[in-house]
Amino acid sequence: MRKCASAQVRKCASAQVRKCASAQVRVRKGEVTWGRKVRIAGRGRGSGCAASRSARGGGTGCLSPAALVWDPSPCWGWPVRPTCRALWLVDLPGDGSNRGMPEVPDHPYERWPDVLAEAAQALDEVVMVGHSTGGMFILSVPELEEQLVGMVLVSSAPHAGWRPSFARWAEAHPIRGLDTAAGDYARDPNDETLRTLTLAAAPWNFTPEGLAAGRAALEDLAYCHDAVAWADAHFDDTYQARWKPHNRLPALIVSGAEDHVVDQRLWQDDDAFDQPRVLQRTIDGAGHFPWIENPQAVRKAFADLTDLLDGDTR
Repeated sequence: MRKCASAQVRKCASAQVRKCASAQVRVRKGEVTWGRKVRIAGRGRGSGCAASRSARGGGTGCLSPAALVWDPSPCWGWPVRPTCRALWLVDLPGDGSNRGMPEVPDHPYERWPDVLAEAAQALDEVVMVGHSTGGMFILSVPELEEQLVGMVLVSSAPHAGWRPSFARWAEAHPIRGLDTAAGDYARDPNDETLRTLTLAAAPWNFTPEGLAAGRAALEDLAYCHDAVAWADAHFDDTYQARWKPHNRLPALIVSGAEDHVVDQRLWQDDDAFDQPRVLQRTIDGAGHFPWIENPQAVRKAFADLTDLLDGDTR
């Protein structure tokens, strides 16, 4: 039971990973000029085209378990700069608003996470941002190394070594009522029992000060059990980064100082992530979703990456 709670919950309470167009998440005025949505068809493995794009203006979008994609020309920086030109919010096939669409293949998860390359191919000068498993998906697609101009990994990891440490921490920090929710999910795994389980596990993801706001954010997500089940069976335990930025690609690794879910010390064991062009920022007073507790510090971290990218264009 505890294994279910510590493994399955982390996968889906893993942030804005399940926010989607069914909730029509509104991008707040002042954070981005306009947002656009991309649904990835996934007709090939890492090739093909975006199935649909929403029109300019609208200011709505959706987040998938994969990534935000920013077109930084002529400027970028949500949530740093209010004059950002384009924010793309990606839905992989079989998740978010990209469920039940005619373009989605019969077995969409077989294309994960390689279909991220489709999003990068569809745009120019892409900075890709992934939170938690989303960041791991990015590092699992080697084609992205030549397609991106920048990358942000939020509360993510270079390999699956974070899982045993989180299991031990979760065992030592039980949550009242979580075993009941985990049992319900184990007996009847569906989107609604997944939602209940994720909300029950919210204290693992946020500091006590950020718990109320974090739980409200999780309430607003659209949950997809099928996507979680696929990742649990085919990705989470065996994940290993298939490419690394070394000192070529500007990158930002950012996480909360109180993140007990994904062990951020793992980055220190790999010299490829210890480079002048790979910025590492720790957000004080923040957990697994650092923008919940300390959005100002997260904005500053992104501003540092903006400066690095601007230097490349001068």
